[in-house]
Amino acid sequence: MCFRVPCGWRGSVRAFEECKIGYAKTRQTLKLNDYRVITEIDLQLEPLCTELIAYFAERSISAKTLERNGIMQCKHDDQIVIAFTYRRNAALVSCKYLASSKECWQETGTEHIFYGLDDIKQASDVIIVEGEIDKLSMEEAGFPNCISVPYGLPAQSSKDLPAEDEDTKFQYLWNCIEYLEKASRIILATDADGDGQALADELARRLGKERCWRVKWPKKNATELCKDANEVLMYIGPDELRDVIENAELCPIMGLSHFSNFFNEVDEYYHRSLGFELVSTGWRALDELYNVVPGELTVITGVPNSGKSEWIDALLCNINEARKWKFLLCSMENKVRDHARKLLEKYINKPFINSRYGESTERMSVQELEQGKKWLNDTFYLIRCEDDSLPSIDWVLELAKSAVVRYGIRGLVIDPYNELDHQRSSKLTETQYVSHMLTKIKRFAQHHACHVWFVAHPRQLQNWRGYPPNLYDISGSAHFINKCDNGIVIHRNRNANAGPLDRVQVCVRKVRNKVAGRIGDAFLSYNKTTGKFEDWHDGARTFRKQRR
Repeated sequence: MCFRVPCGWRGSVRAFEECKIGYAKTRQTLKLNDYRVITEIDLQLEPLCTELIAYFAERSISAKTLERNGIMQCKHDDQIVIAFTYRRNAALVSCKYLASSKECWQETGTEHIFYGLDDIKQASDVIIVEGEIDKLSMEEAGFPNCISVPYGLPAQSSKDLPAEDEDTKFQYLWNCIEYLEKASRIILATDADGDGQALADELARRLGKERCWRVKWPKKNATELCKDANEVLMYIGPDELRDVIENAELCPIMGLSHFSNFFNEVDEYYHRSLGFELVSTGWRALDELYNVVPGELTVITGVPNSGKSEWIDALLCNINEARKWKFLLCSMENKVRDHARKLLEKYINKPFINSRYGESTERMSVQELEQGKKWLNDTFYLIRCEDDSLPSIDWVLELAKSAVVRYGIRGLVIDPYNELDHQRSSKLTETQYVSHMLTKIKRFAQHHACHVWFVAHPRQLQNWRGYPPNLYDISGSAHFINKCDNGIVIHRNRNANAGPLDRVQVCVRKVRNKVAGRIGDAFLSYNKTTGKFEDWHDGARTFRKQRR
């Protein structure tokens, strides 16, 4: 029989008969009467000799602590070994042996329980360590309410927590669970190595992270951490071991945090240091209302042919010139060659081809074109469908994650919403679908510190008279304005009697972060020849008038 804890393999063979093999009963199926009944006399245990008491003294464990915990010795293969007696209600349940060679083993056929179990009866605070000597060390520091696991992490645990009757690797815990149910605070002080920390994780999963605390082991020298409680006691002393326990921290629970976990970010926000950026749009009038913040979502709308895509392209060019940001473009309405032309015209400030508007502006030269192509390739990356299918938002965001890692993009443009594949479950309404989609986009933006510009067309406006639409006019759902961080309407004047036709109105209709801007209107002029936008006149004409 293999006595290794997770195994339990047993077999037999007789001469001239076929081999019969099988597995021993799993621990959870053993009844109390199935375990071996052992006594100190049966095991031939005896009090510790002077040499072993001296051995423990070298590890800062006193004779008084050894006596209280029933540490004994016995003979094994012509050598004296240490015997750690496992007891429940003072009765001997099992015994674990430690030889001078560091080899250890347990009595077979006995019940597996925590070492020191009687010391946590009715205890509200319980300390769990990874070795019997660590339990003794905790007592030297004034913490008798400590137990030790009978063995370390048996093997890699499964992702899903097994049922109690199938959790053979941690059967010792379930055998003693009634002792731990009353504890309101469980301090996991397992070894500092990887296996020890993994064991703490597995114990916390079973005991409930909400009542588990973890220790941080101090350094025993300039480069090394103390491995366990006994090393802290030996190298630094009992006072330091007490501090380790008293300063234990709550086990982290994913999704549950203290504000203190984010104080560095708050400080960076306050001091406007590297952790927080306000990126200028490049237009003085608009900077009073809207600044680009990494990790936010800006929704942009406007009636058809109002210049939404042209304005975004101009904004990206401005940001690249000032900050050298790189961008990912998912622009399905634009042919690649046409989109390249528009971006090159804004970068070089010359028309791609001879002007069609009667202006004598010289066309960009071949040399300027080659220079622009290099800039284009270094600055922008494209999401394009290889076939006729429409891209889904999940597909776009997956590619965007790859672009963040591979190319370091800082901005993503999705233009427009209606060019995406919006097949949704029959259980979801369009409003629910839009809400889920925008949540995914915002999480991507926040997790990757990437600003997202999302273009969404308004629904068909009845009896439209040329005024800027509202964000609530976006086709599909009011969630476009509810969930975005910033909402902008781009509007171009089409009536010569109402003002210059080259005037573009940028209507900032929502700014969640008041540090980044405010609601209002800014006016820009649009150059048809180069596609560039400039501040209207001196850039001082800003208006806060908003259509209700």
